[in-house]
Amino acid sequence: MKYNQHTLDKIEAILSEAKYTVRYERGTFQSGYCILEERKVVVLNKFLQMEGRINTLIDLLPRLSVDAEALSPEARKTYHQLLAEAGPAAE
Repeated sequence: MKYNQHTLDKIEAILSEAKYTVRYERGTFQSGYCILEERKVVVLNKFLQMEGRINTLIDLLPRLSVDAEALSPEARKTYHQLLAEAGPAAE
């Protein structure tokens, strides 16, 4: 996987289709992110570099309730690829 803006946009599109909002904010995040489950908001530390943002979102995907069947075909394919890259802990 390439760590570029296109990859980040694809991951954010998956979350958007799953009705999640991704925000980049300043804060004291121990892990670099915060999840507000009831509001479907993911808040990432805005000081993370591109690679950190992508890795953090990939790590979060298995923890979020994403209905893969509701995603567009392209987003679903990317979603499954990212889950496979996240490893067996994601399943």
